[in-house]
Amino acid sequence: MASSAGLEEFAMGELLTLPQNFGNIFLGETFSCYVCVHNDSTQLVKDIMVKADLQTSSQRLTLSGGSSPPIPELGPEGSIDEVIHHEVKELGTHILVCAVSYTTQSSEKMYFRKFFKFQVLKPLDVKTKFYNAESDEVYLEAQVQNITAAPMVMEKVSLEPSPSYSVSELNTEERAGTSIFGTSVYLNPKDIRQYLYCLKPKAEVGAPRGVLKGVTNIGKLDIIWKTNMGEKGRLQTSPLQRMAPGYGDIRLTVEQIPDEVSMEKPFNFRCRVTNCCERTMDLLLLLQNSGTSGLYWCGVSGKQLGKLGPNTNMELNLTLLASVPGLQSISGLRLTDTYLKRTYEHDDIAQIFVYSDQGEPA
Repeated sequence: MASSAGLEEFAMGELLTLPQNFGNIFLGETFSCYVCVHNDSTQLVKDIMVKADLQTSSQRLTLSGGSSPPIPELGPEGSIDEVIHHEVKELGTHILVCAVSYTTQSSEKMYFRKFFKFQVLKPLDVKTKFYNAESDEVYLEAQVQNITAAPMVMEKVSLEPSPSYSVSELNTEERAGTSIFGTSVYLNPKDIRQYLYCLKPKAEVGAPRGVLKGVTNIGKLDIIWKTNMGEKGRLQTSPLQRMAPGYGDIRLTVEQIPDEVSMEKPFNFRCRVTNCCERTMDLLLLLQNSGTSGLYWCGVSGKQLGKLGPNTNMELNLTLLASVPGLQSISGLRLTDTYLKRTYEHDDIAQIFVYSDQGEPA
């Protein structure tokens, strides 16, 4: 590559040229333009007004000269220069309208306009999926695809949670603390990256634990990138909406349970009962043992638990005895609302590994 005089150490040389048109402008990037009004005549002109507007499909924005006073005079071969910056927030056709008015030496008012049309394209395709955990945690998977014709540098992809949630990013290696995507920050055309986030409801905000209902606002994805020419772009998604799963009138969740237990030895586990309806319940606990199950309930069946108000919960400490080794499922818990004589059956509550005292668990 040829080098210019005095720039032998500079990588770019005489072959470096600027583009002759606007090129591709993408949503989220900053549109920058240089406006120059030059007096090509041999006469002095006065009261020059330069105004730049940007016309989109939905609005007309004033970028420059809306409230500025006129420039008193502009001599021959003189020029008025300005650089305009505007963050592009709409897709589709945009028209830059540059209007100039001035007064000649003969006091004649003159006016002309120039139009520059360009398209704003979509740079990224973002798809989201929600996964509801057994607890109140929500996992968000975000797929980000580069749909431009050139590679881009992904500087940041983060989730800004709503006030009701706290978020943990799951896109780094726990031990090394490095990105799961390695050292490469490039996203080539048509390539897709998947990001994962874990959201937990804040205890001090919103509904009590286990009673999240209807549509809830999760937050917004914030994406920052740079093009191959170093131009920065930023997009924020609209608020992500998640439909909370329905749990019926009563929800039963496991709070604490051992990973494995010894056969023929009692073990304890703790669960939480939440009243998800709008009425008070008077609950009765029934424990049913099955001959086909390897687990047996220990304790009193038919125990009165008392009243449980709407959107409140209580904890139960229960005991079981394992009689068969292997992976066993906890079933047979029944809750009866004595007000309505309605019984709620809970089977396959959790699974636990049972091992024999003759050998340690695998």
